[in-house]
Amino acid sequence: MSKFSDPNAEMMKRLQEMQKEQFIISHLTKELSTIMDSKQLQLVLNKSFKTELRFNDFIIIKDYKQSVEILSSWVENQNCIIDNQLDIYVKNCLDSAEPLLFDLKELSLLPSYFTKAKDSEMRMVIGLGLPGINESKNVIFLFYRNFISFNDIPERILNGISTQLSITLHNINVHEQLIALKGNIQNFPKEIGEVKKSGYGFQGIVGQSEVMQHIFEQISQVAPSQSNVIIFGETGTGKELIAQAIHELSEFSGKKMIRINCAAIPANLIESELFGHEKGSFTGATEQRKGKFEQAHNSTIFLDEIGELPLELQTRLLRVLQEKEIERIGGNKRIRVNVRIITATNRNLEKEVAEGRFRSDLFYRLNVFPVHLPALRERKEDIPLLANYFLEKLYPKTFKKIKGFSQKIVKMMIANPWLGNIRELENMIERSMLTAKGDIIREMDFPKVIDYQNTDQDFQVKTLQEFEKEYILKIIEKCNGRIFGETGAARLLGLPPTTLISKMQKLGIEKKHYFKGTE
Repeated sequence: MSKFSDPNAEMMKRLQEMQKEQFIISHLTKELSTIMDSKQLQLVLNKSFKTELRFNDFIIIKDYKQSVEILSSWVENQNCIIDNQLDIYVKNCLDSAEPLLFDLKELSLLPSYFTKAKDSEMRMVIGLGLPGINESKNVIFLFYRNFISFNDIPERILNGISTQLSITLHNINVHEQLIALKGNIQNFPKEIGEVKKSGYGFQGIVGQSEVMQHIFEQISQVAPSQSNVIIFGETGTGKELIAQAIHELSEFSGKKMIRINCAAIPANLIESELFGHEKGSFTGATEQRKGKFEQAHNSTIFLDEIGELPLELQTRLLRVLQEKEIERIGGNKRIRVNVRIITATNRNLEKEVAEGRFRSDLFYRLNVFPVHLPALRERKEDIPLLANYFLEKLYPKTFKKIKGFSQKIVKMMIANPWLGNIRELENMIERSMLTAKGDIIREMDFPKVIDYQNTDQDFQVKTLQEFEKEYILKIIEKCNGRIFGETGAARLLGLPPTTLISKMQKLGIEKKHYFKGTE
């Protein structure tokens, strides 16, 4: 048998080609995922893309909110505005699931960008419509001077990178809007020796650290899909902001994201909150009510503190995930719902599953795309950026125009453990703004942290729960036993009062521990 007809050799050759294509897709997707402006995109397309796809030039037609633009290598660092109507070639690409091939020598009534390419001795054009995100419609055209045929189109590579390219274009649009918005914010005066303000971050999430850049990349990857996302992180780390960013970058961004905190609603009411009820289905049900899942139809529902959901309701939630249907309490009608589910928890759900407090089948249904949000103490390089951001955010609330922080306070903020994370930082800065005597914060009342250094030979190793219990007790004592209100422990710790009370119950903290003389 001839080696040219050996099926094993042909299969091996094809596998090698597929591996090479997958490597190219992975390489190009990684480069696209870090791009936030048009200049960076032009640079990557003119280098990495040209090297891998061997085209001579490119243009991208961007139709965002009915404003049509051209991004090309011909225009340096700017976009060229064209007519607000998409031509037939762009529409054909948008309607096609596959890349299209055009021969410029055989076409008549060319749009201006094709005419310019033809004048530059381009012969063939590959056009690809990219997946739409929100209101954006994008097409990329690759130009070739030499003749190519349909067999030469790198179809699998183009389809493989098309979603990430579309996400990148959307991120550029959002980033440009953020820059325009920041341009309207009044600049604060500068002072030598003081920490200054800088850029914010991604989709309203403040952070420039390496760990947060990884989070931003994860958001960009999962947002365009309808996959379930679960966000792990301590209380106060900003889990709801991550959920909102995913929603805003999804196809559901035109509708409101529905939120529910599973820890803040009594167990006997949460079923009605989630699934709704019919009139007369129980005492007090005086009218029909739609639940959160019905309200979130064709949108996103965010279930915060999912680890607090009672076991019996976990079964009903699992049924919604499996069947995409709900039943109101007291009803017998199944209602179809198309909902993207994002959950969040500060618990170790794998441990909860092992100890029988959380259903394993529900956990695996929710844990499709996990996002692990770091504690503030794990991203300390972001603390000055966050602190200055809060100065601007809190100005309308405090009416105190503060320019920045002394270097001493910045160092103290970085050294502080921030057990309440970003929420605790925000509350501390608000209090410091109110008590500041000048336009620079030079004093901050940090909670006292117990020093557990080994000063005695009988040093005892303590669990994290013991550390947390003692820290919370110190804060409550500092607040004279007050939990609620502006001067309460919950405010100081950056926790909702209901969450703090729940933590106290789990840690066995009672009034007698912080009120002397209480039995």
